Amino acid sequence: MKILLSRTDNLGDVMLTLPMAGWIKKHWPDSEIYFLGKAYTRPIIEASKHITGFVDKEALLKEPHLLRAMGIEAFIHVFPDSKLAYLAARERVPIRIGTSHRLQHWLSCNRLVDLGRKNSPLHEAQLNIKLIEPLGLPSELPLEEVHEYYGFESKQNLKQERFTVILHPKSKGSARDWPIANYIGLVALMPPDVRVIVTGTTQEGELIAQQTPSLFEMPQVENHTGKYNLTELIELIASAHALVACSTGPLHIGAALGLRTVGIYPAIKPMHTGRWGALGKNVKLLAMPNFCTDCKTDKKNNTKIICTCMSQISAYQVLEAIFKP
Repeated sequence: MKILLSRTDNLGDVMLTLPMAGWIKKHWPDSEIYFLGKAYTRPIIEASKHITGFVDKEALLKEPHLLRAMGIEAFIHVFPDSKLAYLAARERVPIRIGTSHRLQHWLSCNRLVDLGRKNSPLHEAQLNIKLIEPLGLPSELPLEEVHEYYGFESKQNLKQERFTVILHPKSKGSARDWPIANYIGLVALMPPDVRVIVTGTTQEGELIAQQTPSLFEMPQVENHTGKYNLTELIELIASAHALVACSTGPLHIGAALGLRTVGIYPAIKPMHTGRWGALGKNVKLLAMPNFCTDCKTDKKNNTKIICTCMSQISAYQVLEAIFKP
């Protein structure tokens, strides 16, 4: 069967969708699985051995006949997108799967799954896998096994000679950030022979340099913000030994590649570790033990003005998570 998984949002969400492909391939080894996404996510999608091919969202919107040309038999709307839902219906894809909690799916899909994400106790990756139920495949996967289905090949031969830690302090607003002052405290605690690389976008690097320049002035720290496209970033992460970040795409990449990955999370629904925690055999997730009621948002400007539960996670806790077996 030829199956198209559609997830056209950010990198972290795409990462947590990839195990769907591995889980399907386990049960249907001869299936062909295509992934519909945004162009910038293509390198990480194509890095999975379970993916047959990438389909660019904008290209498909311009040329919807590609679905028929490819012979797609099942279109799974992992991320609801009304344009794509109606497109798949117009192109008469035989099996069109979506959550019953979206009106457009009642009008465009012929297989509906009673799947609500907001109040579910399941992890995002497990919620995604629920959507394969109409295919007649098992739709429950234990959380501790999910990372086995990313499909990324081991790149142990690429490791740096010096112990290298990547810090990815910002998230482009997609998550709550650990304060830069805490990252500075973390570097100050590290052994002097550890190599520290800071990654992020050019804009994030400029913001850090403007607001807290002392991070880049530390002798161990190398400022690599704005230096890499996604393919190059994946290679850099694969060559490192550890990675520290909040809930963002590079964190999930590090986890999937088997690094010592330390994720720092707010104790807030639905941002907490139970829903969005990175998945991997060497992952440690840090969050306050009780849900936080003290984190606020400036709704007028849609900016986070305080996040108490993040700032209370200490540099010592993160250091221990990196270096303690």
